[in-house]
Amino acid sequence: MNVDGADEASWEGPEDETQAVVEAVGRQLKLWRKAAGMRPAEFAALMGYGENLIYKIERGVRIPRPEFLDKADEVLGAGGKIAAMKEDVERARYPKKVRDLEKLEAQAVELGAYGNHNIHGLLQTKEYAHALYDSRRPTLAEDDLERHVAARMARQEIFDRKPITTLTFVQEEVTLKRPIGGKMVLRRQLERILEIGQLRHVEIQVMPTEREDHAGMSGQVQILKLRDGSTVGYSEAQLTSRLVVHPQEVQVLELRYGIIRSQALTPRESLAFIEKLRGET
Repeated sequence: MNVDGADEASWEGPEDETQAVVEAVGRQLKLWRKAAGMRPAEFAALMGYGENLIYKIERGVRIPRPEFLDKADEVLGAGGKIAAMKEDVERARYPKKVRDLEKLEAQAVELGAYGNHNIHGLLQTKEYAHALYDSRRPTLAEDDLERHVAARMARQEIFDRKPITTLTFVQEEVTLKRPIGGKMVLRRQLERILEIGQLRHVEIQVMPTEREDHAGMSGQVQILKLRDGSTVGYSEAQLTSRLVVHPQEVQVLELRYGIIRSQALTPRESLAFIEKLRGET
């Protein structure tokens, strides 16, 4: 059993957007506990958590984890009603930046991305993403690391979404050679890219390092064309991310991305290149 507060620091709190959802789930948990005739201390003992954490979850100060809701459902005899709330709080556990990007991706009919320092998040394997977040400095707490990895993997639903989203990626050659996580992680990552590259609505291109003329030297680019007919850009840099909505700025990014694609290897040449790299890894 965890003593009161011993694990509390690793339990994240909700951000403004998700506060109402987390508070509503907390209220429901409290109602179920009272209906079962349990005091917080009794419930905490049966759950194996500290009483202070129970109070904070019921007040909406802490986000209940999936395993917590499963155990609460069992302890309170809710017949699946509490466990069903996992879906409501799942996205609340993801960083706000990821939720914002996922919302845009869910509205996109077309997405284009140029990556110049690591494999694009939508293409990453779980092992590669874990190694990438593990390399961050200052280091992430284990719970935060796992939360970021889970959020990144959840975004990959875009490949199976209906109606389909047309996806194009341009990856710098160096990103396909840097052994993030070790050679076996890289090999599996290359295999994953080859698998995704076979999808009919996905095109993957490689930008050779030897290119003398390169339109992407200002950094990575992401363009999203949305269902309402609008187009937005998205970019990340050290410690910040930026949504680009001004028409003139979006136009510049679209122009750059189009030129980047024209300077890269064709999709067929790119898959052959990645296949060769896999064989050498």
